[in-house]
Amino acid sequence: MKNYLAFFLVLTVTTASAHGPLPARLTAPPDLVRVGLTDSDTTAGGTARLCEQVTFSRGLRYGDSEANVLDVATSSTKADTPRPVLLFVAGDTFTGDRAAPDLSREIQDQAMCFAARNDMIGVRVNYRLAPAATWPKGATDVAAALSWIHGNIDLFNGDAREIVAVGYGAGAFHIATLLAHPELQADRADVAAVVLVSGIYRVGKDASDSEKAYLGQDAAQYDKRSVFPGILNFDEPIVLAWATDDPARIVTQGETLKKTLCGAGHCPRLTLLRSRDGIAAAFGLDGSGDSLAEPTLLLVHQLEARGLP
Repeated sequence: MKNYLAFFLVLTVTTASAHGPLPARLTAPPDLVRVGLTDSDTTAGGTARLCEQVTFSRGLRYGDSEANVLDVATSSTKADTPRPVLLFVAGDTFTGDRAAPDLSREIQDQAMCFAARNDMIGVRVNYRLAPAATWPKGATDVAAALSWIHGNIDLFNGDAREIVAVGYGAGAFHIATLLAHPELQADRADVAAVVLVSGIYRVGKDASDSEKAYLGQDAAQYDKRSVFPGILNFDEPIVLAWATDDPARIVTQGETLKKTLCGAGHCPRLTLLRSRDGIAAAFGLDGSGDSLAEPTLLLVHQLEARGLP
């Protein structure tokens, strides 16, 4: 799935368990860095244009591991009211041998700038990878990050009541796992809605080496570690997506999740993405349509309209 949905390929890094101690609340956002119009940050100026008037706060610690970090992006234009939060959790696979993926700054920043330019707060979280971190560490890492967001996002004028968690690939599995397994959830680790893209939700005998590295070699445990049936207890809105040129196995996983949710009376909104052409196509920035931009923004607007207390 390499080079697919550049919007999401941001987050496969290391983090600590949700069950460890969380750091103290920040007193002020540290080291805000203005996005510059440098050659290393752009491709034909695309990222520079998208990230104009966006401010980043990078490498914020949310746990006791040195790799337990997240980034926050905000618009330089101040809003009168707290803004919704888009939390990005992504991963090309479940495995890795380094603390950060080999991705360009352009790919990493475009997702954050998309959120900030659309009156939201963008948060990108890094999590641990197999084989060093096995099931359920990905989900508990996401829970720890969510606890940090609930405790600190108001410092960035974010509204913790309106968190939309966006997961791609392995990240979609980690988010769905957290929703499906309450025993993995940390204090204040709830979300208002989710967007799940091109994920694996129940691994079977056809598990890849990457999936086995995370879920273990014992296939008898896979059903217990899937998102079924626990995902059916999640009552908040769900957007489900995959691409027309995703591998058949990924499409089948998405179709099965959709059918199961609809059978329980909680049909997700389905978005069929046009291709794996990257951020411009994935979010309709090229005007091509069939993107995640419209359903994601609609989801956020619906959360704002319902007026959470």
